[in-house]
Amino acid sequence: MSRTLRKRTALLAIPAAALLALMPTTASAYPNPGYVTGSVVTHDPSMIRTSSGQYLLYATGDGITSKTSTDRTAFSAGADAFSSRPSWWRNYSAEPEAWAPDISYHGGKYLMYYSVSSFGENTSAIGLAGSTTGQPGSWTDYGTVYTSNSSSDYNAIDPNLFVDDDGKWWLSFGSWWTGIKMIQIDPSTGKQLSSNTTRYSLASRPSGTKAVEAPFIVKRNGYYYLFASYDTCCAGTSSTYKVKVGRATSVTGPYRDRNGVSMMNNGGTPVLESHGSVIGPGGQSIMNDVDGDLIVYHYYDGNDNGTPKLGINLLNWSSGWPVAY
Repeated sequence: MSRTLRKRTALLAIPAAALLALMPTTASAYPNPGYVTGSVVTHDPSMIRTSSGQYLLYATGDGITSKTSTDRTAFSAGADAFSSRPSWWRNYSAEPEAWAPDISYHGGKYLMYYSVSSFGENTSAIGLAGSTTGQPGSWTDYGTVYTSNSSSDYNAIDPNLFVDDDGKWWLSFGSWWTGIKMIQIDPSTGKQLSSNTTRYSLASRPSGTKAVEAPFIVKRNGYYYLFASYDTCCAGTSSTYKVKVGRATSVTGPYRDRNGVSMMNNGGTPVLESHGSVIGPGGQSIMNDVDGDLIVYHYYDGNDNGTPKLGINLLNWSSGWPVAY
């Protein structure tokens, strides 16, 4: 048994009440990222395990960068997701560049939602692409899914697709302004369901900084869990990013933290925060693997001039709340 699996087995044997007591109360109590090697510079990673056992990771990076691994430890850099960038990107980014891809597999096809924007602006768009293999260069772009502009009170970035047990599809997204939003998706098109055009609100910070972004939703043990990144990213060693979570009995909310505070009122139970040389962890996604759930994220390496690096940790759910280890 590997060291990681021995640690996981030991944690699963701890009673839920005892595990709650282990939830970090100080920065130094947070776990370091799991050991990874090779091409580890990354930002906003989303990872999937293919049927062949290959780990396929896409992330922010000029276009949309890729990495692969056979063992979840050694990562190799790959090509850009798109062999040529869709022309519509220039309507939202002068570069043009894309951010925060979200990769998943449904109905025999890999899907990738992603965002196109300029830093600090909310003239943004969420795009969608599909592929039968998921490999770089194989993606067909399907155009825009949802957009925002300078008069919007939301920002169409950082998408995450959630497929519920009842077969309904939901896309959460957003950042700053009035926070995290959600729309219902038509499974046949991957775009907004025409019979439900409601834009739901999931998380907000009504006073002080508006900084909440990068939603990711999973369902565990009868609850929906909303993970989000709070505070400031993209500032190297000055970044203050952190990951928080809330849960709900309905996919559209209300999401509340462990203390009962609504995520619409700046609630959120901490999952990862800065500690030691691990600065500003965030841009997270959740992946279910053979040994459990993973939180996959970036952090800024205080021992390497704030270079963004890949972080991977397992999650333990036995307390009813995700604990990284």
